[in-house]
Amino acid sequence: MSRRSLASILVFCVLAALVAVAALVPVPFVLMSPGPTINVLGENAGKPIIEVAGHRTYTTTGQLRLTTVSVTNPTAHIGLFGALSGWFNRTQAVYPRDVIYPPDQSADDVQQQGSVEMVNSQDTAIAAALTELGYRLPLQVEVLAVTKGAPAQGRLQVRDRVLRVNGTRIRNAQDVSRAILQTGVGRPATFVVRRGKATRSVVVTPRAAPGDAKRAVVGVQIGTGYDFPFDVSVNIDNQIGGPSAGLVFALGVFDTLTPGSLVHGNQIAGTGTITEQGHVGPIGGIEQKIVAAADAGAKVFLVPPADCKSALGADVSKTQIRLVKAPTMHSAVTSIEAYAKNTSAHLPACG
Repeated sequence: MSRRSLASILVFCVLAALVAVAALVPVPFVLMSPGPTINVLGENAGKPIIEVAGHRTYTTTGQLRLTTVSVTNPTAHIGLFGALSGWFNRTQAVYPRDVIYPPDQSADDVQQQGSVEMVNSQDTAIAAALTELGYRLPLQVEVLAVTKGAPAQGRLQVRDRVLRVNGTRIRNAQDVSRAILQTGVGRPATFVVRRGKATRSVVVTPRAAPGDAKRAVVGVQIGTGYDFPFDVSVNIDNQIGGPSAGLVFALGVFDTLTPGSLVHGNQIAGTGTITEQGHVGPIGGIEQKIVAAADAGAKVFLVPPADCKSALGADVSKTQIRLVKAPTMHSAVTSIEAYAKNTSAHLPACG
């Protein structure tokens, strides 16, 4: 074998090894892809997704779909080829891992934070729907999440309304933190909570916070809730997290509580956070959500105004799905009603 041939073989082997290493060594990115869509006017495990007790409800027709994205979890290993494939796939997006997940955040942390955001999103969506219907809602302090293995597990529950801690009246989330700190590590704290229609006392013994032996914690996340005039619940898979379904939840509750059908047999999808006053805020993954909605057969997609520019880059034909700008819940209701009467009606549009 000649020296040139041997050198060529050697170079080929080195290149092959480098390619193999590049394919196997993880890169610090995550992939975002179209996720499942869910008709909030439908059922989950045989139960209506939106349930109401204490107020008349109305049957409806059509579909109102929340949209999701699938994001690789913080422990997933994405190779160079996988990241490059995502760059060139117009239905996917590639982001630096630190943009989506803080460096010290575990998969359990991600899931709990998503659950907290979903609980808060559902309650705020219900509040937005009732505000649109003319109700005025007093604010409450409630449990948004209970940490696994924490002292509060099995004692406090998500959506418990916290009324008092050790006899101190609770007016905001900071009051709860102060009361627990004053209780101290290893000393019992008595919570008075309203759970459903019952008021009860629950004793929880704080433990030391990780890395701070003097700071007492019970393992709950406290936030703002609302005193609703009747019971409204949203039965959704607990694997779905985040706040971006707020607008669609609010529209689903509104449709359930009003005569006739808002969507009137049509297939509507959308996304957006929402405030109690009905203002719609931006979200992430808009392009992937539009692709998922189009694949599910939706003909209209409600877009937060701040996401309109990104929405126009979605890999779908304009004849497949119509992008409707929704700055507020009221605007979304008005657009859906107009579309139900005439699918060619002029609607606020992105671009």
